[in-house]
Amino acid sequence: MDIGELLAFKPEQTPKRPHEDDDDFALPEPATSDIGKRGGGGGDEKAKRMRRIAEAKETANYKKPHDGTSGSGSAASSSFEFDPELTEEERLNILKYVESEEAEGDALDEQGLKKLILVFEKRNLKNQEMRIKFSDNPEKFMDSELDLHTVIQELKAVATVPDLYPLLVELHGLHSLLELLAHQNTDIAVAVVDLLQEVTDVDILGESSEGAEALIEALRKEQICALLVQNLDRLNEQVKEEADGVHNTLAIVENLTEIDSEFVREAATQGLLAWLLKRLKGKSPFDPNKLYCSEILSILIQTENENRLLLGTLDGVDVLLQQLAVYKRHDPASNEEQEYMSNLFNCMCSALMARENRDRFLNGEGLQLMNLMLREKKMSRNGSLKVLDHAMAGQDGRENCNKFVEILGLRTIFPLFMKTPKRNKQRLLSVDEHEEHVCSVIASMLRNCKGTQRQRMLAKFTENDHEKVDRLLELHLKYLAKVEAIDREIDQQPKDASIDEDEEAENNYIKRLTGGLFTLQRIDYILLEVSATTETVKQRVLQILNLRGASMKTIRSIMREYAGNLGDGDTDWREQEQTHILSLVDRF
Repeated sequence: MDIGELLAFKPEQTPKRPHEDDDDFALPEPATSDIGKRGGGGGDEKAKRMRRIAEAKETANYKKPHDGTSGSGSAASSSFEFDPELTEEERLNILKYVESEEAEGDALDEQGLKKLILVFEKRNLKNQEMRIKFSDNPEKFMDSELDLHTVIQELKAVATVPDLYPLLVELHGLHSLLELLAHQNTDIAVAVVDLLQEVTDVDILGESSEGAEALIEALRKEQICALLVQNLDRLNEQVKEEADGVHNTLAIVENLTEIDSEFVREAATQGLLAWLLKRLKGKSPFDPNKLYCSEILSILIQTENENRLLLGTLDGVDVLLQQLAVYKRHDPASNEEQEYMSNLFNCMCSALMARENRDRFLNGEGLQLMNLMLREKKMSRNGSLKVLDHAMAGQDGRENCNKFVEILGLRTIFPLFMKTPKRNKQRLLSVDEHEEHVCSVIASMLRNCKGTQRQRMLAKFTENDHEKVDRLLELHLKYLAKVEAIDREIDQQPKDASIDEDEEAENNYIKRLTGGLFTLQRIDYILLEVSATTETVKQRVLQILNLRGASMKTIRSIMREYAGNLGDGDTDWREQEQTHILSLVDRF
Protein backbone atom coordinates (compact mmCIF):
# COMPACT_ATOMS: atom_id res chain seq x y z
CA MET A 1 0.00 0.00 0.00
CA ASP A 2 1.56 3.35 -1.00
CA ILE A 3 1.50 6.58 1.03
CA GLY A 4 -1.37 8.11 -0.95
CA GLU A 5 -3.65 5.16 -0.28
CA LEU A 6 -2.73 5.23 3.41
CA LEU A 7 -3.64 8.88 3.73
CA ALA A 8 -6.94 8.30 1.95
CA PHE A 9 -7.75 5.32 4.17
CA LYS A 10 -10.36 6.14 6.86
CA PRO A 11 -10.69 3.44 9.55
CA GLU A 12 -14.22 3.12 10.85
CA GLN A 13 -14.30 0.16 13.22
CA THR A 14 -10.84 -1.39 13.43
CA PRO A 15 -7.98 1.13 13.50
CA LYS A 16 -4.68 -0.04 12.05
CA ARG A 17 -2.10 -1.09 14.63
CA PRO A 18 0.75 1.40 14.70
CA HIS A 19 3.53 -1.14 14.29
CA GLU A 20 1.97 -3.02 11.38
CA ASP A 21 3.08 -0.38 8.90
CA ASP A 22 5.28 2.54 9.99
CA ASP A 23 4.30 4.51 6.92
CA ASP A 24 0.88 5.03 8.43
CA PHE A 25 2.50 7.63 10.70
CA ALA A 26 4.68 9.38 8.13
CA LEU A 27 3.50 12.79 7.05
CA PRO A 28 3.96 13.59 3.35
CA GLU A 29 7.05 15.55 2.31
CA PRO A 30 5.97 19.15 1.72
CA ALA A 31 6.20 20.02 -1.94
CA THR A 32 8.25 23.16 -2.46
CA SER A 33 5.47 24.67 -4.50
CA ASP A 34 3.06 24.08 -1.64
CA ILE A 35 4.93 26.21 0.97
CA GLY A 36 3.01 29.33 0.11
CA LYS A 37 -0.33 27.49 0.29
CA ARG A 38 -0.03 26.28 3.89
CA GLY A 39 -2.12 28.09 6.38
CA GLY A 40 -4.64 29.12 3.75
CA GLY A 41 -6.01 25.76 2.49
CA GLY A 42 -5.20 22.13 3.18
CA GLY A 43 -8.11 21.61 5.56
CA ASP A 44 -8.61 17.94 4.52
CA GLU A 45 -4.91 17.18 4.96
CA LYS A 46 -4.90 18.77 8.41
CA ALA A 47 -8.01 16.82 9.43
CA LYS A 48 -6.38 13.55 8.37
CA ARG A 49 -3.22 14.43 10.23
CA MET A 50 -5.10 15.27 13.44
CA ARG A 51 -7.04 12.02 13.14
CA ARG A 52 -3.83 10.01 12.82
CA ILE A 53 -2.37 11.83 15.83
CA ALA A 54 -5.49 11.14 17.93
CA GLU A 55 -5.33 7.44 17.02
CA ALA A 56 -1.63 7.29 17.86
CA LYS A 57 -2.18 8.95 21.24
CA GLU A 58 -5.03 6.59 22.09
CA THR A 59 -2.93 3.57 21.11
CA ALA A 60 0.15 4.75 23.03
CA ASN A 61 -1.87 5.34 26.18
CA TYR A 62 -3.58 1.95 25.98
CA LYS A 63 -3.14 -0.01 29.22
CA LYS A 64 -3.19 -3.79 29.41
CA PRO A 65 -5.81 -5.17 31.85
CA HIS A 66 -4.24 -6.02 35.22
CA ASP A 67 -6.53 -8.83 36.23
CA GLY A 68 -7.03 -12.15 34.52
CA THR A 69 -10.58 -11.44 33.27
CA SER A 70 -9.53 -11.61 29.64
CA GLY A 71 -12.80 -13.24 28.80
CA SER A 72 -14.83 -10.17 29.71
CA GLY A 73 -16.50 -8.33 26.89
CA SER A 74 -14.72 -5.03 27.48
CA ALA A 75 -11.30 -6.63 27.61
CA ALA A 76 -11.98 -8.65 24.50
CA SER A 77 -13.22 -5.57 22.71
CA SER A 78 -10.13 -3.55 23.73
CA SER A 79 -7.71 -6.24 22.63
CA PHE A 80 -9.59 -6.47 19.34
CA GLU A 81 -9.26 -2.74 18.69
CA PHE A 82 -5.73 -2.12 20.01
CA ASP A 83 -2.70 -4.32 20.40
CA PRO A 84 -1.81 -4.45 24.13
CA GLU A 85 1.59 -6.03 23.42
CA LEU A 86 3.30 -2.75 22.47
CA THR A 87 6.88 -2.65 23.69
CA GLU A 88 7.82 0.27 25.95
CA GLU A 89 10.13 1.59 23.21
CA GLU A 90 7.32 1.53 20.62
CA ARG A 91 4.98 3.26 23.05
CA LEU A 92 7.53 6.00 23.80
CA ASN A 93 8.22 6.48 20.09
CA ILE A 94 4.50 6.96 19.43
CA LEU A 95 4.16 9.48 22.28
CA LYS A 96 7.26 11.29 21.06
CA TYR A 97 5.73 11.49 17.60
CA VAL A 98 2.44 12.79 18.98
CA GLU A 99 4.12 15.46 21.09
CA SER A 100 6.25 16.77 18.27
CA GLU A 101 3.50 16.38 15.65
CA GLU A 102 6.32 16.07 13.15
CA ALA A 103 7.24 12.90 11.29
CA GLU A 104 10.90 12.07 10.89
CA GLY A 105 10.59 12.41 7.15
CA ASP A 106 9.77 16.13 7.53
CA ALA A 107 13.23 17.14 8.81
CA LEU A 108 14.41 20.34 7.13
CA ASP A 109 17.59 20.15 5.03
CA GLU A 110 19.83 22.81 3.45
CA GLN A 111 17.88 22.87 0.21
CA GLY A 112 14.58 23.15 2.07
CA LEU A 113 15.86 26.03 4.20
CA LYS A 114 17.16 27.93 1.16
CA LYS A 115 13.77 27.65 -0.53
CA LEU A 116 11.97 28.60 2.67
CA ILE A 117 14.13 31.71 3.15
CA LEU A 118 13.62 32.64 -0.52
CA VAL A 119 9.85 32.48 -0.05
CA PHE A 120 10.17 34.46 3.18
CA GLU A 121 12.24 37.21 1.54
CA LYS A 122 9.81 37.45 -1.37
CA ARG A 123 6.80 37.76 0.90
CA ASN A 124 8.59 40.25 3.13
CA LEU A 125 9.46 42.41 0.11
CA LYS A 126 5.93 42.15 -1.29
CA ASN A 127 4.46 43.18 2.06
CA GLN A 128 6.74 46.24 2.20
CA GLU A 129 5.75 47.23 -1.34
CA MET A 130 2.04 46.78 -0.68
CA ARG A 131 2.26 48.80 2.55
CA ILE A 132 3.94 51.67 0.71
CA LYS A 133 1.58 51.47 -2.26
CA PHE A 134 -1.63 51.21 -0.22
CA SER A 135 -0.61 52.94 3.01
CA ASP A 136 -4.12 54.38 3.47
CA ASN A 137 -5.97 51.15 2.67
CA PRO A 138 -5.02 48.29 5.03
CA GLU A 139 -7.37 45.85 3.27
CA LYS A 140 -5.12 45.97 0.21
CA PHE A 141 -1.99 44.81 2.06
CA MET A 142 -3.68 42.49 4.56
CA ASP A 143 -3.29 39.38 2.36
CA SER A 144 0.43 39.97 1.96
CA GLU A 145 0.70 40.37 5.74
CA LEU A 146 -1.07 37.06 6.33
CA ASP A 147 1.26 35.36 3.84
CA LEU A 148 4.27 36.83 5.66
CA HIS A 149 2.91 35.68 9.03
CA THR A 150 2.39 32.16 7.65
CA VAL A 151 5.95 31.80 6.32
CA ILE A 152 7.37 33.05 9.65
CA GLN A 153 5.44 30.23 11.33
CA GLU A 154 6.89 27.76 8.81
CA LEU A 155 10.42 28.96 9.57
CA LYS A 156 10.01 27.44 13.06
CA ALA A 157 11.07 24.19 11.39
CA VAL A 158 14.67 25.46 11.49
CA ALA A 159 14.55 25.29 15.31
CA THR A 160 14.56 21.48 15.03
CA VAL A 161 17.82 21.48 13.04
CA PRO A 162 20.36 23.74 14.81
CA ASP A 163 23.08 22.57 12.40
CA LEU A 164 21.38 24.81 9.82
CA TYR A 165 21.77 27.96 11.97
CA PRO A 166 25.05 29.00 10.23
CA LEU A 167 23.20 28.83 6.89
CA LEU A 168 20.30 30.89 8.30
CA VAL A 169 22.83 33.58 9.29
CA GLU A 170 24.79 33.34 6.03
CA LEU A 171 21.66 33.82 3.89
CA HIS A 172 20.77 36.95 5.92
CA GLY A 173 17.55 35.28 7.02
CA LEU A 174 18.22 36.12 10.67
CA HIS A 175 18.95 39.77 9.80
CA SER A 176 15.65 40.08 7.91
CA LEU A 177 13.76 38.45 10.77
CA LEU A 178 15.24 40.85 13.32
CA GLU A 179 14.26 43.81 11.12
CA LEU A 180 10.67 42.61 11.40
CA LEU A 181 10.75 43.23 15.17
CA ALA A 182 10.05 46.84 14.17
CA HIS A 183 7.21 45.92 11.77
CA GLN A 184 4.17 48.19 12.03
CA ASN A 185 1.93 45.20 12.71
CA THR A 186 2.73 43.89 16.18
CA ASP A 187 1.36 40.46 15.18
CA ILE A 188 4.31 40.09 12.81
CA ALA A 189 6.78 41.24 15.50
CA VAL A 190 5.25 38.82 18.04
CA ALA A 191 5.50 35.97 15.51
CA VAL A 192 9.22 36.73 15.08
CA VAL A 193 9.67 36.78 18.88
CA ASP A 194 7.95 33.41 19.09
CA LEU A 195 10.31 32.04 16.43
CA LEU A 196 13.41 33.47 18.16
CA GLN A 197 12.31 31.96 21.45
CA GLU A 198 12.26 28.50 19.87
CA VAL A 199 15.50 29.03 17.94
CA THR A 200 17.39 30.11 21.11
CA ASP A 201 16.07 27.26 23.25
CA VAL A 202 18.96 26.08 25.43
CA ASP A 203 18.34 22.38 24.75
CA ILE A 204 18.26 22.96 20.99
CA LEU A 205 21.46 25.04 21.04
CA GLY A 206 23.12 22.30 23.07
CA GLU A 207 22.72 19.92 20.14
CA SER A 208 25.07 21.88 17.86
CA SER A 209 28.00 23.91 19.17
CA GLU A 210 28.74 25.27 15.67
CA GLY A 211 25.12 26.31 15.20
CA ALA A 212 24.95 27.90 18.65
CA GLU A 213 28.18 29.83 18.10
CA ALA A 214 27.02 31.21 14.72
CA LEU A 215 23.62 32.23 16.07
CA ILE A 216 24.93 33.84 19.27
CA GLU A 217 27.59 35.81 17.40
CA ALA A 218 25.05 37.06 14.84
CA LEU A 219 22.53 38.05 17.54
CA ARG A 220 25.24 39.94 19.41
CA LYS A 221 26.25 41.88 16.27
CA GLU A 222 22.62 42.80 15.64
CA GLN A 223 22.24 44.02 19.26
CA ILE A 224 19.35 41.66 19.83
CA CYS A 225 18.61 42.93 23.35
CA ALA A 226 18.17 46.53 22.20
CA LEU A 227 15.82 45.39 19.40
CA LEU A 228 13.76 43.32 21.83
CA VAL A 229 13.45 46.23 24.28
CA GLN A 230 12.28 48.59 21.51
CA ASN A 231 9.58 46.07 20.65
CA LEU A 232 8.63 45.58 24.32
CA ASP A 233 7.96 49.31 24.66
CA ARG A 234 5.09 49.16 22.16
CA LEU A 235 3.42 45.89 23.16
CA ASN A 236 0.05 46.15 24.90
CA GLU A 237 -0.27 43.42 27.50
CA GLN A 238 -4.04 43.85 27.63
CA VAL A 239 -4.01 41.92 24.33
CA LYS A 240 -3.34 38.24 25.04
CA GLU A 241 -1.12 37.68 21.98
CA GLU A 242 1.03 40.68 22.86
CA ALA A 243 1.24 39.61 26.52
CA ASP A 244 2.50 36.24 25.24
CA GLY A 245 4.99 38.18 23.13
CA VAL A 246 6.33 39.88 26.27
CA HIS A 247 6.66 36.52 28.00
CA ASN A 248 8.50 34.99 25.03
CA THR A 249 10.80 38.03 24.84
CA LEU A 250 11.83 37.47 28.45
CA ALA A 251 12.32 33.77 27.62
CA ILE A 252 14.74 34.75 24.82
CA VAL A 253 16.77 36.83 27.29
CA GLU A 254 16.83 33.96 29.78
CA ASN A 255 18.01 31.57 27.05
CA LEU A 256 20.77 33.93 25.90
CA THR A 257 22.08 34.63 29.42
CA GLU A 258 22.18 30.91 30.15
CA ILE A 259 24.17 30.19 26.97
CA ASP A 260 26.52 33.19 27.21
CA SER A 261 26.96 35.17 30.45
CA GLU A 262 28.13 38.22 28.46
CA PHE A 263 24.49 38.83 27.58
CA VAL A 264 23.80 39.59 31.27
CA ARG A 265 25.72 42.86 31.00
CA GLU A 266 24.62 43.59 27.43
CA ALA A 267 20.92 43.14 28.18
CA ALA A 268 21.11 45.55 31.13
CA THR A 269 23.02 48.26 29.27
CA GLN A 270 20.84 47.97 26.15
CA GLY A 271 17.75 49.06 28.08
CA LEU A 272 16.27 45.88 29.52
CA LEU A 273 17.06 46.74 33.15
CA ALA A 274 15.24 50.08 32.84
CA TRP A 275 12.26 48.39 31.14
CA LEU A 276 12.04 45.72 33.87
CA LEU A 277 11.98 48.34 36.62
CA LYS A 278 9.30 50.31 34.76
CA ARG A 279 7.24 47.13 34.34
CA LEU A 280 7.54 46.24 38.04
CA LYS A 281 6.74 49.80 39.06
CA GLY A 282 3.50 49.82 37.07
CA LYS A 283 0.25 49.57 39.01
CA SER A 284 -0.99 46.54 37.06
CA PRO A 285 -2.15 43.59 39.21
CA PHE A 286 0.10 40.59 39.68
CA ASP A 287 0.35 38.37 36.61
CA PRO A 288 2.75 35.74 35.16
CA ASN A 289 4.71 38.39 33.25
CA LYS A 290 5.35 40.35 36.45
CA LEU A 291 6.71 37.16 38.01
CA TYR A 292 8.95 36.56 34.97
CA CYS A 293 10.21 40.17 35.12
CA SER A 294 11.31 39.62 38.74
CA GLU A 295 13.16 36.44 37.70
CA ILE A 296 15.01 38.15 34.83
CA LEU A 297 15.89 41.12 37.07
CA SER A 298 17.35 38.68 39.59
CA ILE A 299 19.49 37.09 36.84
CA LEU A 300 20.78 40.48 35.66
CA ILE A 301 22.01 41.70 39.06
CA GLN A 302 22.97 38.43 40.71
CA THR A 303 26.58 38.35 39.48
CA GLU A 304 27.26 41.66 37.71
CA ASN A 305 28.25 44.53 40.00
CA GLU A 306 27.98 47.01 37.10
CA ASN A 307 24.33 46.04 36.74
CA ARG A 308 23.77 46.55 40.48
CA LEU A 309 25.20 50.05 40.20
CA LEU A 310 23.04 50.73 37.12
CA LEU A 311 19.99 49.56 39.07
CA GLY A 312 20.89 52.06 41.80
CA THR A 313 21.19 54.98 39.37
CA LEU A 314 17.79 54.04 37.89
CA ASP A 315 16.19 54.32 41.37
CA GLY A 316 15.84 50.55 41.40
CA VAL A 317 16.30 50.30 45.17
CA ASP A 318 13.25 52.54 45.69
CA VAL A 319 11.24 50.54 43.15
CA LEU A 320 12.03 47.30 44.97
CA LEU A 321 11.14 48.82 48.35
CA GLN A 322 7.82 50.10 46.98
CA GLN A 323 6.94 46.69 45.60
CA LEU A 324 7.93 44.92 48.83
CA ALA A 325 5.94 47.36 50.97
CA VAL A 326 2.75 45.73 49.63
CA TYR A 327 3.61 42.60 51.61
CA LYS A 328 4.21 44.42 54.90
CA ARG A 329 0.76 43.55 56.21
CA HIS A 330 -0.59 41.23 53.50
CA ASP A 331 0.57 37.79 52.45
CA PRO A 332 0.78 36.87 48.75
CA ALA A 333 -2.50 35.49 47.38
CA SER A 334 -0.97 32.51 45.53
CA ASN A 335 2.15 30.36 45.27
CA GLU A 336 3.18 32.28 42.15
CA GLU A 337 2.87 35.62 43.94
CA GLN A 338 4.81 34.17 46.86
CA GLU A 339 7.59 33.31 44.40
CA TYR A 340 7.41 36.86 43.05
CA MET A 341 7.84 38.31 46.56
CA SER A 342 10.77 35.98 47.17
CA ASN A 343 12.40 37.12 43.90
CA LEU A 344 12.05 40.76 44.97
CA PHE A 345 13.79 40.02 48.27
CA ASN A 346 16.58 38.20 46.40
CA CYS A 347 16.93 41.18 44.05
CA MET A 348 17.24 43.49 47.05
CA CYS A 349 19.93 41.25 48.59
CA SER A 350 21.88 41.28 45.32
CA ALA A 351 21.51 45.07 44.99
CA LEU A 352 22.86 45.58 48.54
CA MET A 353 26.13 43.88 47.61
CA ALA A 354 27.05 47.22 46.00
CA ARG A 355 28.11 49.74 48.67
CA GLU A 356 26.39 52.66 46.92
CA ASN A 357 23.05 50.87 47.11
CA ARG A 358 23.34 50.47 50.88
CA ASP A 359 23.25 54.25 51.20
CA ARG A 360 20.17 54.35 48.94
CA PHE A 361 18.57 51.62 51.05
CA LEU A 362 19.27 53.62 54.24
CA ASN A 363 17.94 56.88 52.79
CA GLY A 364 14.89 55.14 51.34
CA GLU A 365 13.96 53.95 54.86
CA GLY A 366 14.55 50.35 53.93
CA LEU A 367 15.57 49.51 57.50
CA GLN A 368 12.27 50.81 58.86
CA LEU A 369 10.33 48.69 56.33
CA MET A 370 12.29 45.52 57.15
CA ASN A 371 11.85 46.14 60.88
CA LEU A 372 8.07 46.51 60.45
CA MET A 373 7.97 43.29 58.43
CA LEU A 374 9.75 41.44 61.22
CA ARG A 375 7.16 42.69 63.72
CA GLU A 376 4.12 41.93 61.56
CA LYS A 377 4.91 38.19 61.45
CA LYS A 378 3.72 37.79 57.88
CA MET A 379 5.45 35.73 55.19
CA SER A 380 7.62 38.73 54.37
CA ARG A 381 9.41 38.33 57.74
CA ASN A 382 11.67 35.64 56.29
CA GLY A 383 12.81 37.77 53.36
CA SER A 384 13.27 40.88 55.46
CA LEU A 385 15.67 39.01 57.74
CA LYS A 386 17.84 38.08 54.73
CA VAL A 387 17.80 41.68 53.52
CA LEU A 388 18.87 43.00 56.94
CA ASP A 389 21.73 40.51 56.96
CA HIS A 390 22.97 41.82 53.59
CA ALA A 391 22.44 45.47 54.52
CA MET A 392 24.53 45.25 57.71
CA ALA A 393 27.33 42.86 56.74
CA GLY A 394 30.95 44.03 56.51
CA GLN A 395 32.45 47.47 56.82
CA ASP A 396 29.93 48.92 54.33
CA GLY A 397 27.11 48.06 56.74
CA ARG A 398 28.24 50.40 59.52
CA GLU A 399 25.68 53.15 58.90
CA ASN A 400 22.83 50.65 58.62
CA CYS A 401 23.86 48.90 61.86
CA ASN A 402 23.87 52.11 63.88
CA LYS A 403 20.59 53.24 62.34
CA PHE A 404 18.93 49.90 63.12
CA VAL A 405 19.71 50.34 66.82
CA GLU A 406 18.37 53.91 66.66
CA ILE A 407 15.00 52.79 65.25
CA LEU A 408 14.66 50.30 68.16
CA GLY A 409 15.51 47.31 66.01
CA LEU A 410 17.00 45.47 69.03
CA ARG A 411 13.46 45.01 70.36
CA THR A 412 12.67 43.13 67.18
CA ILE A 413 15.78 41.08 66.53
CA PHE A 414 16.48 39.70 70.02
CA PRO A 415 13.08 37.98 70.51
CA LEU A 416 13.80 36.19 67.21
CA PHE A 417 17.22 35.25 68.55
CA MET A 418 15.81 33.88 71.79
CA LYS A 419 13.12 31.79 70.13
CA THR A 420 13.31 30.62 66.53
CA PRO A 421 9.81 30.62 65.01
CA LYS A 422 8.55 27.20 63.96
CA ARG A 423 8.93 26.56 60.27
CA ASN A 424 5.59 27.51 58.81
CA LYS A 425 3.58 25.60 56.23
CA GLN A 426 4.84 27.84 53.43
CA ARG A 427 8.36 26.47 54.03
CA LEU A 428 10.10 29.75 53.41
CA LEU A 429 13.05 29.65 55.82
CA SER A 430 14.30 26.59 57.65
CA VAL A 431 15.24 26.81 61.33
CA ASP A 432 18.95 26.72 60.44
CA GLU A 433 18.59 29.49 57.85
CA HIS A 434 16.66 31.65 60.31
CA GLU A 435 19.29 31.20 63.03
CA GLU A 436 22.08 31.90 60.55
CA HIS A 437 20.58 35.26 59.50
CA VAL A 438 19.71 36.36 63.06
CA CYS A 439 23.21 35.54 64.35
CA SER A 440 24.79 37.29 61.35
CA VAL A 441 22.77 40.46 62.00
CA ILE A 442 23.77 40.50 65.70
CA ALA A 443 27.45 39.79 64.87
CA SER A 444 27.46 42.63 62.30
CA MET A 445 25.99 45.07 64.82
CA LEU A 446 28.57 44.13 67.46
CA ARG A 447 31.35 44.72 64.92
CA ASN A 448 30.00 47.94 63.39
CA CYS A 449 28.14 49.78 66.18
CA LYS A 450 30.02 52.44 68.13
CA GLY A 451 29.37 54.56 71.22
CA THR A 452 25.94 54.40 72.82
CA GLN A 453 24.58 52.01 70.18
CA ARG A 454 27.26 49.47 71.06
CA GLN A 455 26.58 49.89 74.78
CA ARG A 456 22.89 49.20 74.20
CA MET A 457 23.85 46.04 72.29
CA LEU A 458 26.13 44.75 75.05
CA ALA A 459 23.55 45.51 77.76
CA LYS A 460 21.19 43.01 76.10
CA PHE A 461 23.51 40.13 77.06
CA THR A 462 23.51 40.89 80.78
CA GLU A 463 19.78 41.50 81.30
CA ASN A 464 17.44 38.82 82.68
CA ASP A 465 20.23 36.84 84.33
CA HIS A 466 22.32 36.48 81.15
CA GLU A 467 19.56 34.56 79.30
CA LYS A 468 20.99 35.57 75.92
CA VAL A 469 24.41 34.18 76.85
CA ASP A 470 22.71 30.89 77.76
CA ARG A 471 20.99 30.90 74.37
CA LEU A 472 24.31 31.64 72.64
CA LEU A 473 25.95 28.62 74.21
CA GLU A 474 22.92 26.46 73.41
CA LEU A 475 23.33 27.42 69.73
CA HIS A 476 27.12 26.94 69.95
CA LEU A 477 26.73 23.35 71.10
CA LYS A 478 24.04 22.65 68.49
CA TYR A 479 26.14 23.83 65.54
CA LEU A 480 29.36 22.38 66.94
CA ALA A 481 27.70 18.95 66.84
CA LYS A 482 26.67 19.56 63.21
CA VAL A 483 30.22 20.53 62.21
CA GLU A 484 31.74 17.55 64.02
CA ALA A 485 29.36 15.25 62.12
CA ILE A 486 30.49 16.80 58.81
CA ASP A 487 34.14 16.42 59.86
CA ARG A 488 33.61 12.69 60.50
CA GLU A 489 31.93 12.37 57.11
CA ILE A 490 34.88 14.09 55.41
CA ASP A 491 37.37 11.83 57.20
CA GLN A 492 35.55 8.74 55.95
CA GLN A 493 35.20 9.80 52.32
CA PRO A 494 37.68 8.23 49.85
CA LYS A 495 40.46 10.39 48.41
CA ASP A 496 39.87 11.70 44.90
CA ALA A 497 43.10 11.30 42.92
CA SER A 498 41.91 13.69 40.19
CA ILE A 499 42.10 16.80 42.44
CA ASP A 500 45.11 18.19 44.31
CA GLU A 501 45.32 18.76 48.06
CA ASP A 502 44.59 22.50 47.94
CA GLU A 503 41.43 22.02 45.90
CA GLU A 504 40.32 19.17 48.16
CA ALA A 505 40.90 21.31 51.26
CA GLU A 506 38.87 24.14 49.73
CA ASN A 507 36.01 21.78 48.79
CA ASN A 508 35.97 20.35 52.31
CA TYR A 509 35.94 23.84 53.88
CA ILE A 510 32.96 24.84 51.72
CA LYS A 511 31.20 21.63 52.72
CA ARG A 512 31.80 22.43 56.39
CA LEU A 513 30.59 26.03 55.95
CA THR A 514 27.30 24.91 54.40
CA GLY A 515 26.97 22.17 57.00
CA GLY A 516 26.85 24.61 59.94
CA LEU A 517 30.35 26.08 60.31
CA PHE A 518 29.29 29.47 58.92
CA THR A 519 26.64 29.91 61.63
CA LEU A 520 28.98 28.52 64.30
CA GLN A 521 31.58 31.16 63.38
CA ARG A 522 28.99 33.91 63.81
CA ILE A 523 27.89 32.53 67.20
CA ASP A 524 31.45 32.22 68.48
CA TYR A 525 32.31 35.70 67.22
CA ILE A 526 29.43 37.09 69.30
CA LEU A 527 30.69 35.10 72.31
CA LEU A 528 34.18 36.58 71.95
CA GLU A 529 32.94 40.16 71.49
CA VAL A 530 30.63 40.04 74.50
CA SER A 531 33.08 38.17 76.76
CA ALA A 532 35.87 40.64 75.98
CA THR A 533 33.87 43.59 77.28
CA THR A 534 31.91 42.16 80.21
CA GLU A 535 33.56 40.04 82.89
CA THR A 536 30.28 38.59 84.19
CA VAL A 537 29.48 37.30 80.71
CA LYS A 538 32.86 35.58 80.48
CA GLN A 539 32.29 33.89 83.85
CA ARG A 540 28.87 32.70 82.70
CA VAL A 541 30.37 31.27 79.48
CA LEU A 542 33.04 29.36 81.43
CA GLN A 543 30.46 28.05 83.88
CA ILE A 544 28.17 26.64 81.17
CA LEU A 545 31.04 25.21 79.10
CA ASN A 546 32.28 23.32 82.20
CA LEU A 547 28.79 22.05 82.98
CA ARG A 548 28.37 20.73 79.43
CA GLY A 549 31.87 19.26 79.22
CA ALA A 550 32.80 21.67 76.43
CA SER A 551 36.05 23.55 75.95
CA MET A 552 37.16 27.11 75.34
CA LYS A 553 39.91 25.70 73.11
CA THR A 554 37.28 24.67 70.57
CA ILE A 555 35.99 28.24 70.33
CA ARG A 556 39.52 29.58 69.94
CA SER A 557 40.42 27.13 67.16
CA ILE A 558 37.18 27.86 65.27
CA MET A 559 37.84 31.60 65.37
CA ARG A 560 41.50 31.21 64.34
CA GLU A 561 40.36 29.18 61.35
CA TYR A 562 37.77 31.90 60.58
CA ALA A 563 40.42 34.63 60.73
CA GLY A 564 42.60 32.63 58.34
CA ASN A 565 39.83 32.22 55.77
CA LEU A 566 38.39 35.74 55.51
CA GLY A 567 37.13 36.67 52.02
CA ASP A 568 39.00 38.21 49.12
CA GLY A 569 37.67 41.73 49.64
CA ASP A 570 39.59 44.87 50.50
CA THR A 571 43.10 43.91 51.68
CA ASP A 572 43.32 46.59 54.39
CA TRP A 573 39.92 45.62 55.77
CA ARG A 574 40.84 41.92 55.77
CA GLU A 575 44.08 42.51 57.68
CA GLN A 576 42.31 44.78 60.16
CA GLU A 577 39.57 42.19 60.68
CA GLN A 578 42.09 39.36 61.18
CA THR A 579 43.99 41.40 63.78
CA HIS A 580 40.75 42.22 65.61
CA ILE A 581 39.56 38.58 65.71
CA LEU A 582 42.94 37.22 66.85
CA SER A 583 43.14 39.83 69.61
CA LEU A 584 39.68 38.73 70.81
CA VAL A 585 40.88 35.09 70.78
CA ASP A 586 43.94 35.97 72.88
CA ARG A 587 41.83 37.85 75.42
CA PHE A 588 39.36 34.94 75.62
